[in-house]
Amino acid sequence: MPLKPEQHFPVMCITQDNLPLTHVEQAEQLCEAGARWIQLRMKNAAPQTWIDTARAVVAVSRAHEAVCIINDSVEVALASEADGVHLGRLDLEWVEARRRLGPDRLLGGTVNDAIDVARVRAAGCLDYAGVGPLRFTTTKQILAPVLGQMGIRPLILGLIGLPVWVIGGIEPGDLRGVRAAGAAGVAVSSALFARGQLEGNFRAFLGAWNRSPSVEPFVISG
Repeated sequence: MPLKPEQHFPVMCITQDNLPLTHVEQAEQLCEAGARWIQLRMKNAAPQTWIDTARAVVAVSRAHEAVCIINDSVEVALASEADGVHLGRLDLEWVEARRRLGPDRLLGGTVNDAIDVARVRAAGCLDYAGVGPLRFTTTKQILAPVLGQMGIRPLILGLIGLPVWVIGGIEPGDLRGVRAAGAAGVAVSSALFARGQLEGNFRAFLGAWNRSPSVEPFVISG
């Protein structure tokens, strides 16, 4: 399922544990606010609970014509018939993940440094990369070194030809610099749920992205 120019979702919305809203409710409210890319992130959930939740989130996403990907698990992505999976550096190797997913599902990978950029280029099988962390975030248990605006630029340049979503403590005010660096979008979690104003927060991110100066469009790989 290679990314297409008409399927450019600049704000990837990541669900979060330990909120008053369930993951399914988070997906419902995000989609109703206009989100069209949902990433289900569940940590330490029992396997069957994870799969059942993923199936429900996929159903919500499909009802709103939104893409749904699963964080960390190819097995859950396949069992729930999600649109794809996002894998970190400690998860399944990307080439093996692509073999198991087949060609029609999205595969994204986390990029923290130049070594990861080299891994992406060697693997040659990702649809997009998640570059970060831009700044400190509490949503990751093991956080890679913070990159900042200057740190993301060489990584995005090193991934030329592959669309990049920047992640890690993103705020609406960051989007001008992120877009100017050549990113295709941002992946956001905590800031979406701040102050219990999910719809307003999502719209703030989308509006900030749309107001930011555009750069040359990314080149679709694959």
